Formats: sequence, structure tokens, C-alpha cells
Amino acid sequence: MKDFKFKISGNEYLVHIANVDGNIAEVEVNGTPYRVELEKELKQTKTPKLVRKESVPTTDSHPTVMKTVSTGSPISGAVKSPLPGVILEVHVKPGDMVKSGQRILVLEAMKMENNIESDKEGKVLEVKVKQGDSVLEGDVLITIG
Repeated sequence: MKDFKFKISGNEYLVHIANVDGNIAEVEVNGTPYRVELEKELKQTKTPKLVRKESVPTTDSHPTVMKTVSTGSPISGAVKSPLPGVILEVHVKPGDMVKSGQRILVLEAMKMENNIESDKEGKVLEVKVKQGDSVLEGDVLITIG
């Protein structure tokens, strides 16, 4: 939990506080464990831990970063929306050949234009959106084979 260094009357003490539960603290002083009873109970704030499912889309243009293609996805080469927003421009159509890093569409999200780029080379198999469509985070936009 926390480590401290104390110097008392010229002697140095290394104190590690392992756990505090109510008014009982588990501490280790110079390697020796102790259970210490505190005079009053410490009030610990309990902040909830938010767990969010992993989002895999990207606007990165580096070809080694493949975030938009989910490895466990049943659709190979599915380019997904990184944020909820509106499609402003679609730069490809089915049958087009795309290169890694090529801009394939523009998504407006939170009043900003986001370039969505291909993170793999291949042929565009399907374009699931058109200009003006609203999309949610994680929606499949384009399938590249």
C-alpha cells in the first residue's frame, strides 16, 4: 500500500503499510510484520472502479498499429467506429483497393472531424454507411478483405 522511512533517535526504520481494515493496520517494520490497532478508524473513500469494454478503432496512421481490426471479430477486416458520430464523407466504394494508412472516411464526433484510415491493405468488400448516417461506437463501417 505505502512505504515510509522514519529516523527516530538516529535509528532508521523502513515501514511498509500493507493493509488498513477498520482500525487494524497490517504493517511491516524493517521486515518484521505487526498488526497495529489504531486509536480511531480511518475513513477510506471508496471510489468505484469503472470497467469499460475495450474499444479497438483507431485514427492512427502507423501501419503496425492495428486497432480497428479486432482479432476476435467474426468479420475479418472490419473497420469500426471509434466514437459515436455522423459520417461526413466516404472516400471508397466496394471493389476499391486500399492501402494501409489510406483515409477511407471522415467521421464527425464531438464537433470534430476525424479521419478514419485503413489499417490493412486489401479490397473493399462492403461499405455499410453513407454520408449523413449516424453511427455508434464500435459499429462496423467498412469491411476490407
